[in-house]
Amino acid sequence: MSSWFERQLSSHQVQLAATALVSGITVAGLIYGGQAIRRKVAVEELKASIPPLDAEHQAQRLTDFGAASPLPLATKEEDRVAALARRAQRGDYDEELINEQLTRTASFLTPQRFEKLRGSFVIVIGLGGVGSHCTSALARSGVTHIRLIDFDQVTLSSLNRHAVATLADVGTPKVQCMRKRLEAVVPWVQWDCLNEVWRERQGERLLAGWDYGRGRKPDYVVDAIDNIDSKVELLKYCHDHDIKVVSSMGAGCKSDPTRVFVGDISASMEDPLSRATRRKLKLLGVNEGIPVVYSTEKPGPGKAQLLPLPEEEFRKGTVNELSVLPDFRARILPVLGTMPAIFGYAVANFVMLEITNYPHEFGPGKGREKMYDSILSGLQGLEERLARNAGQDPLGLKIPVTKDDVGYLVEEVFRGKSVLSGLPTRLALTRWRAPKDGFQIYQMWNGQKHSKLQLEELVCMTKDEVALHEKEVLKGGKPPEVVYDVDVVQLVERRRQEEKQYQKYR
Repeated sequence: MSSWFERQLSSHQVQLAATALVSGITVAGLIYGGQAIRRKVAVEELKASIPPLDAEHQAQRLTDFGAASPLPLATKEEDRVAALARRAQRGDYDEELINEQLTRTASFLTPQRFEKLRGSFVIVIGLGGVGSHCTSALARSGVTHIRLIDFDQVTLSSLNRHAVATLADVGTPKVQCMRKRLEAVVPWVQWDCLNEVWRERQGERLLAGWDYGRGRKPDYVVDAIDNIDSKVELLKYCHDHDIKVVSSMGAGCKSDPTRVFVGDISASMEDPLSRATRRKLKLLGVNEGIPVVYSTEKPGPGKAQLLPLPEEEFRKGTVNELSVLPDFRARILPVLGTMPAIFGYAVANFVMLEITNYPHEFGPGKGREKMYDSILSGLQGLEERLARNAGQDPLGLKIPVTKDDVGYLVEEVFRGKSVLSGLPTRLALTRWRAPKDGFQIYQMWNGQKHSKLQLEELVCMTKDEVALHEKEVLKGGKPPEVVYDVDVVQLVERRRQEEKQYQKYR
């Protein structure tokens, strides 16, 4: 063995290879060593270029979401306003001046109701066009304790609809912008500014009582979020924890102020954001009981629409990466600056009337419980007829469909209209196709009979249309593609595919 090693070591090829290996290691070491030295020098130069922290060069930590911290006040006027606000918030402000400034509101509400408003605590989540105008109206009208929650910063493109932001505020947190500008109007208002995004897991802390949970609980929460998932999380949280909340639906692509209403979320219509929010809430078991501000304005030719992303943006990578945060919209939503203000003032108006118990009415839910009962009864009867037609005894047959399922299918999936004619009256549900293996009744261990009817198998028609569909398709054996034209078949398929996207929320 030793002689073999001796021969290898004396080999000219092995000696060359060893020399090359040692040279390579030496060169690599020199390169990496040189790079390390250059990095160290660059870091030292960068550190040396940072000025020391003093009155001229202030620095604060970023938020948990990488957003900017409040910027130092820049002008003498802003310094004066801030100093006055600090005094006023400590109680060093003439109460007569406050009463004089708010005298019109007090006269309208009466002194007793006005005191309720002065002592109230409102949380506003989302400080874009809607939220900023809502906050401004609440503060100017007398609400004393306001918590602001928003992760975002003022942008140049938001100045067309923001209530108080100026060019000087671009790049600063929206929560601090609102506070700074409104302190010049209502210096006595107490602010709690949280520069962060709403997350359900943080709900207990974000919606806690005033003064870190030690004080008054919120009288109302304002939802002015434009992200559907966050909006649904907030509304579900408030619903489950008995926290009063009012939600703003979409002001984008709207232009008719006479079409803006306040009503129960179950009654909102012609609003894509409302429909998507309502649909997800229903899947979570929340059908009604949440007041919303929405528009009944219908889209049409020549009207603004959600702008598509340019093709080059898709080629750059995942579209979701273009958003400020995961799951937040990246596409541009056209907004007429006046409409968010109208939505915001409608929300603020509703909150003030609710807090003060001022007489008011807003649109209730649709109240279509009897219709849903009738549709469910009709579907039960249809399943029993199909069982008899297949030679089976339907006595005691149960179907796995509830009244809530009926309401969800009729209102959300099929928009309250027949897929055949578009008629909104005398509606009913039916299977779209006859079962592949024929209609069968299944029996449980306790003798209970049931059918394996799935919600995705059902479509909405009028009662007369269901009778013909039953004869031609369900009993006659014809496929729907033979009975109906291609537009109807494609509409049904679109509705079914759309519903599959929502099934993950069930």
